[in-house]
Amino acid sequence: MVEELPQSVLFCCDHNAVRSPMAEGIMKKFYGTDTYVQSAGVKSDMDIDGFSIAVCGEIGVELDRHRTRSFDEMEQWGDDLSSFDLVVALSPASQRRALELTRVFHLEVIYWPIMDPTGLGETREAKLGSYRQTRDQIIGHLTERWGPAREER
Repeated sequence: MVEELPQSVLFCCDHNAVRSPMAEGIMKKFYGTDTYVQSAGVKSDMDIDGFSIAVCGEIGVELDRHRTRSFDEMEQWGDDLSSFDLVVALSPASQRRALELTRVFHLEVIYWPIMDPTGLGETREAKLGSYRQTRDQIIGHLTERWGPAREER
């Protein structure tokens, strides 16, 4: 059954360089601006991944300007976790960190087991194939929970 969109959602993964920015960008593209969407990582020690930019660009999602950030940086910059309705963890480490940070809030934290494509594939085409799989897993979870993409507004 399709659920109503939350007012705000935070996607999180390990570095905020691959899975969570992909999920953030795709959600914004699919469901518009009715939901406040952000992403963060357990760490922010990497730049946005070029393969993520490429495979999201294939479906019209622009990630070039994404700047990685960690949970700690989020807090420093004034984005309070308690202001989100839903936290979607895309890796086990981010799920643990999100649960730890939100234990005092009435906040739903869910886990979507999304494949980490980094390090998979020997050739450029094989790597792109792995990143497409990850992108498509994210799309599958989004549409299962909130229905098909809405028409462009």
